[in-house]
Amino acid sequence: MQKNALHILLADDDEDDRLFFKDAFEEIKIQTNVSFVHDGMQLMDHLMNTDNKLPDILFLDLNMPKKTGKECLIEIKKTDHLKDIIIAIYSTSSSEEDIEDTFIQGANIYIKKPSDFNTLKKIINEVVTVNWHYHTSGLNRDNFLLRLK
Repeated sequence: MQKNALHILLADDDEDDRLFFKDAFEEIKIQTNVSFVHDGMQLMDHLMNTDNKLPDILFLDLNMPKKTGKECLIEIKKTDHLKDIIIAIYSTSSSEEDIEDTFIQGANIYIKKPSDFNTLKKIINEVVTVNWHYHTSGLNRDNFLLRLK
């Protein structure tokens, strides 16, 4: 693991999405270590294992087997040593209910999965370069949903 690299964790059950995500991170100019979990149970086991380094940013899919992303989000925010993890919801859903629920439950940003690779790279670059202490201090519903122009 690179010493000053950002530790990124993606929780997503779709293998194609994980590969797309990994390839995008390899092309941006920020040093990262990207790891993956395949479902909500595996995510929570990973986060609760004190031998594992906590991620700097968790990209969390909502629709996963065994435990949904929403269930994981609630559990993470209720767990003292996990509650400060930066969580980027990363989902195919653009449901207003999902956006509102995850905002209320404490996610930092909501990203609708893009269909093309260049947009994904722009989104990833935007998310990993945000000063999260500043961004979350003024977090509101309007800046919660990431929209690239």
